[in-house]
Amino acid sequence: MAIIGSYLKKHTEALVKDVGIEPACGVTGKSKATLGRYYSDNDEHSDRFMPIDAVAQLEEVASYPHVTAALAELRGIGLNFEGRRPNAERKGGVNSDVIALSQRFAMLMAEYQQSMEDGQISVNEAKRLLKETTMLQQVLVDMKLNLEDESV
Repeated sequence: MAIIGSYLKKHTEALVKDVGIEPACGVTGKSKATLGRYYSDNDEHSDRFMPIDAVAQLEEVASYPHVTAALAELRGIGLNFEGRRPNAERKGGVNSDVIALSQRFAMLMAEYQQSMEDGQISVNEAKRLLKETTMLQQVLVDMKLNLEDESV
């Protein structure tokens, strides 16, 4: 349980920092100290977690559903978060998807190579790799949808 708790606290912290501490206080009605306790790794706060209603309020204004994604990952569930909100439908179908896929994969490999220059991946480098991996996943989802459209 300690590993799960630590994992959730890290994602809770990411959620609060995504929104910003002051705005998070305004959204949830909780103080900075209370929010801090929810992601504190001190032993005295090890059993404190953010209430689910506060998570929902923060994720509504955050750029990414950090805690929801963490909970899903703990259960082996994959979420499809569509952060992009295009004004128009993409055109080009599967051919464009294959090109986008190869470009995204090249970007991921370039990021990986840069990250491994010193032989280890730092936290910031891991975050950049995660972002590129997520973008690659979005291209795959687009490709899947286009293939499903073409097979009908």
